[in-house]
Amino acid sequence: MKTLILVADGFEDLTLFLPWYRLREEGADVRLACPMMHAVTGVRGYAVEPDVAIHEANPAEYDLLLIPDGPAIERLRQREEAVDVTRTFIEDGKLVAAIGHGAQLLISAGTLDGRRVTCSPGIRDDVRAAGAVYRDEAVIADGNLLTCRGADDLPAFARAMMKLLSAPQRMKVEG
Repeated sequence: MKTLILVADGFEDLTLFLPWYRLREEGADVRLACPMMHAVTGVRGYAVEPDVAIHEANPAEYDLLLIPDGPAIERLRQREEAVDVTRTFIEDGKLVAAIGHGAQLLISAGTLDGRRVTCSPGIRDDVRAAGAVYRDEAVIADGNLLTCRGADDLPAFARAMMKLLSAPQRMKVEG
C-alpha cells in the first residue's frame, strides 16, 4: 500500500501525523509531497521534510491520497499541480481522504458534484456550492472519497480509512 500526502506550510499537525503514523503502523509506504523540496512547518510548529515535489508525483504509483487540514490548503489549492494530482486520483477511482479544510482542494479540483461529504463547518457552504451533499458527521465514505470533519474526529477517521484500504470492494463501505 502506497500513500501520497499533500502538505505545505501551515498544515494542521494532528491531521498529518495521526494518519501518517497509523498508515506506517500498517506497513504502508507513505510519501510527503510539497510544492517545493524544502521543509514545511505545521501550525503547531512541527516541521517535516518532503519526499517528493508535487509536480513529480505520479498518481498511478499510489493507492491513497491524503489531504490533511489546516491553512496549508489555501496554498495547495493555488498550485495547479496539487489540483491536478487530486483530480487524477478521483478520476482514476483511487482512494482520496480529506480532513477538515482539505475539502477545499477537492472543490478546486471540481470533484465534489453529487458526492456526500463532511468537512470543517466553516466551509460547508462552499462544499454545497460545489455540488456536494454536506452532512455534519465525523466521517463520510462515498465511493473512493473519505472525508472527515476535523481533528476531533481523527479516531473515527483512522478506523474508516483502514476499513476502506482493506475492503475488497471499496464502493460498498460505509463511513
